[in-house]
This record gives sequence, C-alpha cells and structure tokens, in this order.
Amino acid sequence: MIYVYSKWLMRLANININGSPRLCVKGQNGYLDIASVLQNELFSDLRSFLEAGKGALEAAKQLETLRGQKYDRAAFAPVITDPGRILCLGLNYQDHALQSGRPSKPPWPEVFMRNKNTITAPFGELVKPSVTDQFDFEGELGIIIGEGGRFIKAAEAPDKVAGFVVINDATARDWQKAASQWTCGKNFDATFPLGPELVTLDEMDPTNLTLKTSVNGTTFQSANTGEMIFNVWEIVEFLSGICRLAPGDVIATGTPGNVGMALNPPLFLNNGDIVSVEIENLGTITNMVSDGEKPAEPWPWKPKRIDSPLI
Repeated sequence: MIYVYSKWLMRLANININGSPRLCVKGQNGYLDIASVLQNELFSDLRSFLEAGKGALEAAKQLETLRGQKYDRAAFAPVITDPGRILCLGLNYQDHALQSGRPSKPPWPEVFMRNKNTITAPFGELVKPSVTDQFDFEGELGIIIGEGGRFIKAAEAPDKVAGFVVINDATARDWQKAASQWTCGKNFDATFPLGPELVTLDEMDPTNLTLKTSVNGTTFQSANTGEMIFNVWEIVEFLSGICRLAPGDVIATGTPGNVGMALNPPLFLNNGDIVSVEIENLGTITNMVSDGEKPAEPWPWKPKRIDSPLI
C-alpha cells in the first residue's frame, strides 16, 4: 500500500516557562513560545492548538526561522498533558508476542486504555508503584492525532495525524497479570513518560524507524517499527472504527521484545535506575525511577508474584 506523507517537518515541545507549561516550536538555536509570539493564547497547549486546525500548524511553522531560546531538559513537560484518550496496543511486535506466549501474528489488535494521570515528563521521574516489585519498561512509538475523524482508511491516515513522540509504557507486571484485563498494571500514576517533542512528518516513514530501550546504559530492546504486526496507519484505521479520533488523542503502538519480564533472569526497575528510550528522528526520553507513595499500613491487595513472561 502506498501512503502519502506530509511535505514538512516541525518540532513542538511543551516547556515550563515562568512556572507554566507552554507549547513551543523549535526555531533557530532554541524554542519559541507559540502563543506569545502569535498573540493567541489558544496556542498555549497542544490540544487546543491542534483543535485550531492546519492553519495553526502553518502559522507555527513560520516561526521556525526565528531565533529561539534554549532550555534545560528539566524544563520539558509532557508534550500533551490532557489528551481526550490514550489508546494503547499490546503484543504488536512478533518477538514480544512470542515471548508472551501468544501467536507470532495475533489476528486482532490487543487494545487497552490509560488515563491521563499516568502521563509524566520526558526527563522527569518515572514513579515505581510501592505495591509492585515487578516494574517493567516498554519503549514505544507514540502517535498524536491531528485532524482525526471516524472511519479513517489507512491510506488517508497520514493526513489525520499530527506527528509522533517517544513513549515508555512502563508496567506493573504482577498487577497486569493478576486479572484477565490489563487496566490495573497500566494505570499507575506517572508511569507513562512521553516526548521530548512532537515531530511532524517530512516524508519520514514512521514504519521504518529504529527503536532502542536501555536501562543504566545497557540496551535491552533494539528493533525497527517496520516489525510491527499492525503498522501505524493500520492502527489509526482500526481505532477510528471504534471511536472518533480527536485532536490530541495519544496512541501507543506497542513494544518490541526483550522487556524486563522476558529476560533471563528477569530485570525489573528499582529506585535510581535510569531508563532511556530512543527512536530515530524523534529523539530520546530519559527517566530516573523513583519510589512511589507508600500506604500508612500494610496494603491488603498484593498480586501473587509471577515469574513467567507469559501473559
């Protein structure tokens, strides 16, 4: 199938300026606050910016030639903090499916959802829930919906997508496996870093990008997005048949093999670990694991420890 890609590239970031996150475009030598320069506060956050349509994107692109300001990594907030939906695919790489005891090519997409409170900054803390000792990493390509719509055919999907981000779909494996649904293991607060920028298309093929995930400097996941079972455009097509995709919706496209659970011995994340996910052309997110809030007394709900990678 032939896909038509946009002819321009732009990098957008959500940066804390004077104590508040502001949507910025990457210009010459730094970033520019879009709303301030264009004098339109609707452009101060990504969701309202995308809801304004392609005219907003075109206006922001004109700022790329201007001199911007540099910011430390700590200033970068999640690219989007209030998406209408976070839709996620599981088992979308053959090696991950096999390591999880599933068919190498599942006939139907495995879909679950996250809530917006799971989102955290691309260089902020990745919070390990105090109720799990099986906290795992999952490097993924993320889609941010632009125009969106309902019943979008795969060939038309590139025109409905705003761009792409890097994601770590960090998971409490024991909570994920304690029931038939994955919701609990995927919805702890501050376990879903995304960023560092939203990168729009520039004849870039998102079905052919290198993805790597490392823990404390050692690479464990190394794959290409071309190894997905359902590619990014097929994913948009499938999900748009379920619901109307709206500007700012986030889609996590699944992780390749060699997550911590699948290693021998398994590798789970602990306080102080450094996790990085890098995707070609998009950048790198890097997060330090920190311990989450603990209950005042022993918590009665504790999943049975499961040492098998099978889901």
